[in-house]
Amino acid sequence: MESMGKKKPRPRRSFTPEFKAEIVELRRRGDRSVGQVAKNFDLTETAVRDR
Repeated sequence: MESMGKKKPRPRRSFTPEFKAEIVELRRRGDRSVGQVAKNFDLTETAVRDR
């Protein structure tokens, strides 16, 4: 049970400038929360906030 509670690190991903712009636009519209955008695109909330 050594691995209990430990998650395997997620591999680092890279995103195109177009993808990043789409995420920024979704947040600027204000109709979705950071959490909703992150969940919809399989991102962390920190990644969405930092864009």
